[in-house]
Amino acid sequence: MDITFTPIGVMHCGLTESETAPKYYTESQVKGTIEINPPYAAGLTNLEEYTHIVVLFHFHRSKGYDLMQKRRGVGELRGVFSLNSPNRPNGIGLSILRLLGIQGNLLHVDNVDMLDGTPILDIKPYKPQDYPRV
Repeated sequence: MDITFTPIGVMHCGLTESETAPKYYTESQVKGTIEINPPYAAGLTNLEEYTHIVVLFHFHRSKGYDLMQKRRGVGELRGVFSLNSPNRPNGIGLSILRLLGIQGNLLHVDNVDMLDGTPILDIKPYKPQDYPRV
């Protein structure tokens, strides 16, 4: 079975190299702009009601993957599904970003941990009640 995703937009930010990018959105103070492709812009209606958004994206600069990897390149080998590595079988990333504002098809966000040019696959509102602490 083949699955195909069409990006709904792209991230614009000052992060160009994975080595200098924050490893997690929770550690980031980087601001950026998500540009939504015009055919999807109407889908942003009412998103301004939320302070944060869940962003699904593609690790477009990943150079393949190994099922066994070292965390941040050091230590013991671990299974890829026990790591947050961008080098994954399907290269899908998830970040929760603070929504600073919306101007037309542009979403201004904070806590960016993805690189400039990252394809955006989906956006959902972040509702704390949907993500209880475990």
